[in-house]
Amino acid sequence: MARRRGFWRRLLRRLLFTAGALLLFTVLLVAALRFIDPPASSFMLQARIGSWLDGKPGTPGIRQQWRDFGQISPELALAVVASEDQRFTVHHGFDFREIGKALREADAGRRMRGASTITQQVAKNLFLWNGRSWVRKGLEAWFTVLIELTWPKRRILEVYLNIAEFGPGIYGAEAAAQACFGKPAARLTRGEAARLAAVLPNPKRLSAANPGPYVLRRQAGIEQQMTALGGTAWLMAELAR
Repeated sequence: MARRRGFWRRLLRRLLFTAGALLLFTVLLVAALRFIDPPASSFMLQARIGSWLDGKPGTPGIRQQWRDFGQISPELALAVVASEDQRFTVHHGFDFREIGKALREADAGRRMRGASTITQQVAKNLFLWNGRSWVRKGLEAWFTVLIELTWPKRRILEVYLNIAEFGPGIYGAEAAAQACFGKPAARLTRGEAARLAAVLPNPKRLSAANPGPYVLRRQAGIEQQMTALGGTAWLMAELAR
């Protein structure tokens, strides 16, 4: 009996040590990525592996070129905030107001809408895998807290703009601007930025290069929201706080 108790104690100690080491690793990783640009996101790696496993000739590869925040049109930064997370500059990673709205709509029998913030999307796309599970949601929440504690909002938005998927195999603002409009991300106009933001909910089905009526309607709505928020001057002032 004493031997058995000793075994379980040793096992518990090892499990606690392993869990502590993993937590420390994630803290150090997120802290380092405040200053180091990630070469790829978890979603990019998964797409690359999936393409390789499929072995289909002509499958497009991953296109992505990192650009610093100052090399991306502020119109695109504003467009994604207007489209994806209008309270981005004031919340701390979780928008409980939007979560409440989503839950009320679900209770009313309407389709559950997404309430993920830009920070949550960075946590998911950069570190985790696609799919839905409580484990993944828990890890997403953990990374979201770490990111908000260690990165300024400008850095969060910079990383998002470089790893978001804008089309099949097209990741980041620079690759999207070149693929859809034949220009660098720094030269995107207000309308082009809004159109890119319009495809973010479903970039594999929606196209900014060949937009249908739905994308054009979303683009117009996003442009209205960009104006209502206060334009790029408002966003730059918020990020500088």
